[in-house]
Amino acid sequence: MNAISFKLRGKTACFRKPDANQFAYFSYNNIHKPALLGLLGAIIGLGGHTQLHNKNRGLKSGKLGYDEGYPDFYEKLQNFKVSIAPLAPHGYFSKKIQVFNNSVGYASQEMGGNLIVREQWLENPSWQIMILDDASDEYKKIVDYLQNQKAVFIPYLGKNDHPANIEEVEILELQDAQGNYINSLFIKNFDKLDGWAKESETPFIFQEVSPARLQKKYHFYEYATLVFTNYELEILPENVFSHAGKNHAFI
Repeated sequence: MNAISFKLRGKTACFRKPDANQFAYFSYNNIHKPALLGLLGAIIGLGGHTQLHNKNRGLKSGKLGYDEGYPDFYEKLQNFKVSIAPLAPHGYFSKKIQVFNNSVGYASQEMGGNLIVREQWLENPSWQIMILDDASDEYKKIVDYLQNQKAVFIPYLGKNDHPANIEEVEILELQDAQGNYINSLFIKNFDKLDGWAKESETPFIFQEVSPARLQKKYHFYEYATLVFTNYELEILPENVFSHAGKNHAFI
């Protein structure tokens, strides 16, 4: 089994949570699969939510010409199996609230039309990303673009305020899983952990409810609990492969 691997990083990132309060917008700690697929789609020039919205503007659902499908990038890449391994102690990135003005004039009903925005940003995030080779044309195109440092649209980490850097691109040959530890994010498959943490390491477990896919009709997020831990697992989830002595779960 082969996979393309690369390091994805940036100075800052914001993967905004759709739920917000009056004080600030918050970010997921890690890039999630729909956002990663969007980044890959941008690199090879696939359309996104904006293009689908513009295509359907003025049309009604069920009428001739209305596109009931997913955005182009998700339609073509949703079946990719990806591994996301945070490159941070215990999988947690530092975060800060950034404050800035939206002064386009129609952003707020207050005098002057200025809206003060508070947004949580990740600081210096980085991940090792792997994509399993599924022999599709899209996979081959992504390999070509990544290896040759090409992109149709500029990739960014959640918003265009956060340009993405892609480094250390290589094709890896993966083996069957070795042992019962996982060195990447994986979908939670246990009620409690009964195993031991890795020897000589401080035990840790990080988990977050995170987007895992898009809902068909309205393209809302569908969620799963993702875990990053150095505890041994009693049962490994599906699609776990090994490279250089580390296990990677593909979701």
